[in-house]
Amino acid sequence: MLFRARSGTFLTFALAGLLTGVWVARMPALAGKFGTNEGEIGIVVLVWGLGAIVAMQVLRGVMARAGSRNVLRVALPLTALSYAGVALAPTYGMLLGTVALFGMTFGITDIAMNAQGSVVEQAYRRSIMSGMHAGWCVGAMSGGLYGVATAAAGLGFTTTVLIAALAAVPLGLLLGRTYLPDTYPIDIGAVPEAPAASGTGRAARRLPPAVYLIGVLAFIAFMTEGSIADWSGLLLHDELHATQALAALGYPMFELAMLFGRLVGDRVRMRLGTRRLLTGAGIGTALGMTAVVLAPSAPVAIAGFFVTGLVVCTVVPTTISLAGTAAPGRPAAAVAQVGAMGYGGLLLGPVVVGFLSDATSLRVGVGVVVVLALLIAAGARFVPLRTSSDISAHSPEAPVAAAEMPGGPSHDDPNGTRPEPIAA
Repeated sequence: MLFRARSGTFLTFALAGLLTGVWVARMPALAGKFGTNEGEIGIVVLVWGLGAIVAMQVLRGVMARAGSRNVLRVALPLTALSYAGVALAPTYGMLLGTVALFGMTFGITDIAMNAQGSVVEQAYRRSIMSGMHAGWCVGAMSGGLYGVATAAAGLGFTTTVLIAALAAVPLGLLLGRTYLPDTYPIDIGAVPEAPAASGTGRAARRLPPAVYLIGVLAFIAFMTEGSIADWSGLLLHDELHATQALAALGYPMFELAMLFGRLVGDRVRMRLGTRRLLTGAGIGTALGMTAVVLAPSAPVAIAGFFVTGLVVCTVVPTTISLAGTAAPGRPAAAVAQVGAMGYGGLLLGPVVVGFLSDATSLRVGVGVVVVLALLIAAGARFVPLRTSSDISAHSPEAPVAAAEMPGGPSHDDPNGTRPEPIAA
């Protein structure tokens, strides 16, 4: 049951990543289809992000009551269908409408799959969220390579996206059978379930302050990734004069590096500790993006994107993992709140880059990511800890993880005391 749920959630991340990878890789083709400039593409991304944020805020309570499994079973197929609408939009005005709908369905899918990942992580009682997000990288990289192949073959934006959307509908329906209920028991008898907030009204709906602190870091992290994803192709094509096929290669190389990093990210987090991991990721991202901004040619910039992906990859899954344990008894609501705040960054980042690029150049616009990365490094010291990743391999509370986790206490706990186990 657990292995099937973990595999299904991994593949859900992969499918969502694939849709995004195709979208990003063919962004120059989208601009060419409608004859839009960088500012108008920025508006498209803005509308997509607004749709996601509105849906997250409006339906956050629904997801908390219905659970991530039920929401995800509906949202994932609807995301694929709305993606087909984006492909078929005949005018720029219609494109904005279909992109808004796509953003709404994709936003709900995103927070639901992260909440489901948190459920599976808590059932395993060890950090596996980075591995879940590796599924996103597999999908995004595959979607990007598919975009490269279709660009090289001369296929337009409409045909490329429509094929991906129609293939995703039945896959989304099949994956719905693998998810766990949010109340799935973990080590029954070992950890008592924390009670939900008592009372009614605002007091019952209020989440702990730690959730919002994590949300701020997620905002910056999503802003960083979104800026790279949405503008890498245009930077390579417009500033460094790469062909559409070569420009489409930047994002899949970024995601390939993210995949490599996330496959080992959980173990690195166990060994270094959460704060050291986030600090190193922020500094490494700043260095990688400095290389991109100063690159004299497209191959050098692509190498810079690869280095950036290798170090930034653990930031988002770490914030989601922290959110899943920051509000005992309400993991879905906490993940939804952090996800909504993260999408605020995903929305703002590409727009800021777009308008800065219009006023100056794409190099200057993308250079904003360097500043964001340094903010991640500075903010790492404030993150709340005591999550599943801080459980010692020698702790009796972590029998499942003992064979895979480095020995000794977490580096985030210098006194060597045993951290609290992950809550249900």
